[in-house]
Amino acid sequence: MPADTNPAGDIFGGWLMAQMDLAAGNVAARVARGRCATVAVDQMTFLSPVLVGDEVSFYGTVVKRGRTSIRIHIEAWRRPREGDDLQRVTEATFTFVAIDDDRRPRPLPE
Repeated sequence: MPADTNPAGDIFGGWLMAQMDLAAGNVAARVARGRCATVAVDQMTFLSPVLVGDEVSFYGTVVKRGRTSIRIHIEAWRRPREGDDLQRVTEATFTFVAIDDDRRPRPLPE
């Protein structure tokens, strides 16, 4: 939406990063079967801009599981509103920790 853009009409990187964190959080919650907290984001690279009206899709892959943590690689792709060409716009690896009701780390399920 226009409120999410800079004066040139490009989507703010922070908005895109927040959407990626939500996507990674969904993957983490499914793996952990419960609540997780983001603890790190590694090397986010912006490859091309996202414009107002673009459809943006996010794809996540679990790259590592620890005792309490999960590393998830997320890619963001854009499709122009009136076209079919897909273009990767950014990627990053998010680290989550599974947490209990007291917000303390807990082991991941088997």
